[in-house]
Amino acid sequence: MLRDWISDALSPLARGRRRESLKQRIATSLAGELPADPDLAEAIVKAAVDERVRASSKTNVSRAVGDLLRAGLVRRHYAGWRTNHQHRGGQRSAVYTVEPDAFAALRRRSMLL
Repeated sequence: MLRDWISDALSPLARGRRRESLKQRIATSLAGELPADPDLAEAIVKAAVDERVRASSKTNVSRAVGDLLRAGLVRRHYAGWRTNHQHRGGQRSAVYTVEPDAFAALRRRSMLL
């Protein structure tokens, strides 16, 4: 759910030529399936574009969180707040906590070495 929220929050930043190009490609691929009503056709294309942008940004959020984990700046827990669980996944919600050194550096606005 957090990935969805972050993706939706960042979606307005994905405007411009790339999004327009994606819109053109989707409209071309759906050309035979779109209704004659231009407003309805535009809404269908917009929904498809939004869906693709959201999927792409969810992947980017996951990659960024993975990078933070590998860097040791955050830690992942599965069974609840600061309690790890031996069986990862299984529809459990992950909890991410910022490591104390990283949090202190953020508060001081200093660099981590």
